[in-house]
Amino acid sequence: MTRFTVNGQPVHYRMDPETPLLWALRDASNLTGTKYGCGTGHCGACTVHIDGNAVRSCQVSIAAIEGSFVTTIEALSRDRSHPVQQAWVAEQVPQCGYCQSGMIMAAAALLARKGNPTDAEIDSAITNICRCGTYPRIREAIRRAGRVISGRERISAAPPPGVDPEDAAREVPALRAPSAAHKRKGS
Repeated sequence: MTRFTVNGQPVHYRMDPETPLLWALRDASNLTGTKYGCGTGHCGACTVHIDGNAVRSCQVSIAAIEGSFVTTIEALSRDRSHPVQQAWVAEQVPQCGYCQSGMIMAAAALLARKGNPTDAEIDSAITNICRCGTYPRIREAIRRAGRVISGRERISAAPPPGVDPEDAAREVPALRAPSAAHKRKGS
């Protein structure tokens, strides 16, 4: 049995200790925001935080992180209010979106260490691959999130499409029956 903490909850996986963290998160914990991209640690779609550091979860076994604290995109902020997530929306970074959760996790780890990174520091720390090529917007979103974190700027970005602004700031389960108001809107 392998024990560590995922998104603030203690877990123990009854899986082969050499199972990559990526598969424990996706298959056993149903945390599907962590994506499988290449399986070799090159693309970064599977990036999570382990003890605050950005780590490619496809490259670390669950046995190797015994006693660690893991944070996935699902727990970065429950209401998508983390400055990196808000900057991503404000700068219209995503295109296909597949790499975005890993990219956001890498950016959040960078900004936790270095609040105002230079372009060279961003390029050095964010080695994730975006097949859509949104790198200029990614860099600007990271710089903007840094300004927000330092209090030099405020963002009032809208929630993602399909999320009611009133619901975006609440810590409620994503799957629930639509409210009467939502039913009327669709009628």
